[in-house]
Amino acid sequence: MTRVVVVGDLMTDAVARARYALARASDTPAIVTMHGGGSGANISSWLAVEGAEVAFIGRRGADITGRNRDMELMGYGVDARLVMDPERPTGTCVVLVTHKGERTMLSDPGANAALSPEDLPRDLFGQGSHLHLSGYTLINEGSRDAGLAALDMARRSGMSISVDCASSAPLERTGAEPFLEWTNGAKLLFANIEQAKVLTGRDDAEAAAKVLTAWFPQVVIKMNAEGALWFSNGRPEPVHVAAEPVDKIVDGTGAGDAFCAGFLPPWLAGKPPAESLASGCRLAAKAIMHLGARPPF
Repeated sequence: MTRVVVVGDLMTDAVARARYALARASDTPAIVTMHGGGSGANISSWLAVEGAEVAFIGRRGADITGRNRDMELMGYGVDARLVMDPERPTGTCVVLVTHKGERTMLSDPGANAALSPEDLPRDLFGQGSHLHLSGYTLINEGSRDAGLAALDMARRSGMSISVDCASSAPLERTGAEPFLEWTNGAKLLFANIEQAKVLTGRDDAEAAAKVLTAWFPQVVIKMNAEGALWFSNGRPEPVHVAAEPVDKIVDGTGAGDAFCAGFLPPWLAGKPPAESLASGCRLAAKAIMHLGARPPF
């Protein structure tokens, strides 16, 4: 089995689920819970519980929260290579979930913003392994050099590379052209509809995927309730798989991360795209049926 090396963000998610419509400038009853988060750490956790060999490279604060996040990752079976930052706290994300299930996130990257090339363990970069880079590492100016160094080390080591697009708003602030230039050489790109539109200007998933194959040999577009599609610059038509039905959506936080973790193992094993997409949709459905972005213990 191919070892997956994930470079990315580690966060604590404070999830506030409103019981009613938000009362602006007033008080709204809510259920507030704390969970492990961060796209890179989430993907690593889902990969580990699915049986993959996975190492996660990131940065945490020298605080109790950071220690708890570190122990959580080890509990999932992740080889957690976390550098402890003596000055910055562990990253935090406030996730506001409306009574209709819509999410808005307020992020403080904390120690994630100081990830540096020196934090990358050289022993993890070698032929036969796969690098998955969280887009947040590139979008955040403080950790960008680390992301670029990870991509360069992976290329020189002969590793296969996948990249996800992080989130549409910060991706738009960063700009499509720089992001596409930085990620040149990656074999696989993960994006959702909004992120694909930022990168290509196309509203249609198939059209966006076709444009993106000018930069990436393979592209996966996550389409929420409509499932996901895969497109390659060597294929005339995309492969589409429907989303798995769920009885109740509890929390959509981290569903896209779970999808990536479901997709990667069969894809790395050379399985057909439809099988990889179905595996991603299966894990995404599992993620949205419980609270928090990580797998349930």
